[in-house]
Amino acid sequence: MATSKKQKTVVVGAGPVGSLAALYAAKRGDDVELYELRGDLRDPSTTPLNFTKSINLALSERGINSMKKADCPGLLESVLNETIPMHGRMIHGQKHGNLFQEPQLYDVHGRFVRAVDRAGLNKSLLDELEKMPNVKFFFNHKLTGADFRKNLAWFERQGILRSDIAQKPTQQPADKRGTEIEVKFDFMIGADGAHSAVRYHLMKYTRMSYQQEYIDALWCEFHISPTKDNDFMLPPNYLHIWSGEEFMFIAIPSLDKSFTSTLFLPNTRFAELDANQSSLTDFFKLNFPGVIPNIISEAELHKQYSGNLHLPLISIKCTPYHYGSSAVILGDAAHAMVPFYGQGMNAGLEDVRVLFDILDEYSVGPQNSDTIRENRAKALEEYTKQRTPDAVSINDLALRNYQEMRSDVRSPMYRLRKWTEEKLDAYLPSLGWATQYSRVSFGNNRYSEVEKAARRQGRILLGVMGLSLVSAFGLGSLWLSRLNLKFPPRKFLSQWFHHLFSKLAELKSRWAL
Repeated sequence: MATSKKQKTVVVGAGPVGSLAALYAAKRGDDVELYELRGDLRDPSTTPLNFTKSINLALSERGINSMKKADCPGLLESVLNETIPMHGRMIHGQKHGNLFQEPQLYDVHGRFVRAVDRAGLNKSLLDELEKMPNVKFFFNHKLTGADFRKNLAWFERQGILRSDIAQKPTQQPADKRGTEIEVKFDFMIGADGAHSAVRYHLMKYTRMSYQQEYIDALWCEFHISPTKDNDFMLPPNYLHIWSGEEFMFIAIPSLDKSFTSTLFLPNTRFAELDANQSSLTDFFKLNFPGVIPNIISEAELHKQYSGNLHLPLISIKCTPYHYGSSAVILGDAAHAMVPFYGQGMNAGLEDVRVLFDILDEYSVGPQNSDTIRENRAKALEEYTKQRTPDAVSINDLALRNYQEMRSDVRSPMYRLRKWTEEKLDAYLPSLGWATQYSRVSFGNNRYSEVEKAARRQGRILLGVMGLSLVSAFGLGSLWLSRLNLKFPPRKFLSQWFHHLFSKLAELKSRWAL
């Protein structure tokens, strides 16, 4: 019989998802090595992968629950202490020449999401890892190859290397090609983002279905400074939205009392503004009333628009997520999504919890090298089977939520549905009704189950609305006949029913029923 030995887990990617995965593995006694393409992510001089600051993230129940289950006392508290509660959306606009801002709370029970700085969250996780004697850091290491049958990986190291948590960073000799090292592992976890090197090499070993899509929009980041009195320029406990039919401008609070703001705009609109940047001010005044000059000065608007990159938004779906017992991909490496539901990071952190819950389920009984591999292979197969439909669901929900944020938030029908579902949730909880947003952001039910529940509720509401409209028309016709008034002509009836069913079809499409 094979003898039992300690497992060596290699995690590629030291962002929030990879760091949490390393914590989970280290807590289970594995020898963990964490490899990162960039330098130490706690160093402010480390350049982000997209060469710009990441838009502030929304931390919600799934991410919080996953960090709680990491069993690291004080970790969650340190993260939550560096967040700002956001109780809902603040919709900005203009009516009859007057500016207005209208709050739309996220949840009828008062639950909220939290604005969190990605770098601060990452620092807390890495600091926690640094306390653990069975964890080693390898920054400035690029994965260049992997053999998932022999469980070997090759990394190219360059620049500053921090290969052991007990050592301080040391400067390596300059080498344009870098130095390649070979690493033996038992288990590899790829959490290295949308352009994952682990996924790339995994595709050579498994028949992976892969779909990549760039949506017809780019994003550009802006910074809203605090007031002269060092206060928030806008109410701090909201996600602020200036919505347009095809685009939107949003602002998320930061701990330093500034706001990280983002312009989402179709590619063609960016091209038009790039060709005639003198029209930028008029574009903002027309579509995002109150931003110029109340929140950002005209000079600052032009400076930031020209100086900050206009970046694409990618959506990735793939399956399977694993190969044998050797490797698995998590987070954006498995299911990159557009940011409009605020679930990208939360889904990635939840990946970690789900993965290790399943690994734990399959690790019962006597453990030796052979059974560990066999059980892990079964667990990874189950992980792919369970997580794929959930990842597809949240990916689709995120795409659809762009429509909601840039347009539907001002729609009477959207508000009616939200009001109805919230009232049923508050006053008739036994019915099990809730808004889709509440199910996604404040619960831990599977994303695929949330999507099914939302569709079921939408179909019921659509049926009730259609029946109500038809009944109202029937009663109106009866009332006219009793008064001996002329009954509407057949042409009118035809047009009315055509309009009714067109509206119902539009709602069905928007609600993805």
